[in-house]
Amino acid sequence: MKNKTTVTEFILMGFPTNQSVSILHSVLFSFIYFWSLMGNVLIIMITTLDQHLHTPMYLFLKNLSLMDLCLISTTVPKSIFNSLTHKNTISFLDCVTQVFLVFLLATAELLFLTAMSFDRYAAICHPLHYEVIMDTGTCVQMAAASWLGGGLSAVMHTASTFSLSFCGSNVVRQFFCDIPQLLAISCSENLVREFVPILISVVLGFCCFIFITVSYIYIFSTVKKIPSTEGQSKAYSTCIPHLLVIVLFLSTGCIAYLKPTTGSPSISDLVISVFYTVVPPTLNPIIYSVRNKAVKNALRRLILGNLIKK
Repeated sequence: MKNKTTVTEFILMGFPTNQSVSILHSVLFSFIYFWSLMGNVLIIMITTLDQHLHTPMYLFLKNLSLMDLCLISTTVPKSIFNSLTHKNTISFLDCVTQVFLVFLLATAELLFLTAMSFDRYAAICHPLHYEVIMDTGTCVQMAAASWLGGGLSAVMHTASTFSLSFCGSNVVRQFFCDIPQLLAISCSENLVREFVPILISVVLGFCCFIFITVSYIYIFSTVKKIPSTEGQSKAYSTCIPHLLVIVLFLSTGCIAYLKPTTGSPSISDLVISVFYTVVPPTLNPIIYSVRNKAVKNALRRLILGNLIKK
């Protein structure tokens, strides 16, 4: 039998290591992270402090912002640190933690986005029965189910991935510990145990996408009946960006996990991973705060209230 060395750490080789690219990468990721951090923290604060926003939609939005904040904090700060210090290693335990958190938060976010589409469907298509459909108990159950679903998915993927053997190369061609790149360097001959969880996640994503699409078809058909052009444009301006982020999140995630991995680094792999781990947490605060009149009014009330107290 050949001697095999067990991997105790991984080397993240996502972005080129030359100085100019490292500086650009650090600056760009720092700006994105700061924007996402400020935007999501602001939404969490506003939806918590303003009594007018204690509704099902903003309960989901607060949870979504918390997930976005945690998701981008799981991958981006480590990538910035590695780029600035030119030290691209990550310990085995940290890699396990990254995989677990990414799947927990990404799956829970998908389920919350599905719940939010149902909430919008109930509010727009059945406004008279909205409070009955989306009562407090239902909202809490949907939120708990989303977090639980994310946790189960994370346990399933993490356990199946790290039950494989890593005894050869420890170079991960990604800026964080991503399962497709980990499978590419595994020395286990039988990878079926991880392909099954990936297939389950793809089916879940497809089912959520179908549910969201059907919900928005009903929403758009109802919006068309609104006599006011201003009312129609307001509804479209809120719903279409939300739908685009969902499509971007799901499509890039599916491409990343279904396309064959190669031994050489690929710019397209990096771009795809950025689109499903970094872009949604950055865009969601724009869609739900800058473009949301209720959130802007709540922020104005909080600022004026603090000024009056002073």
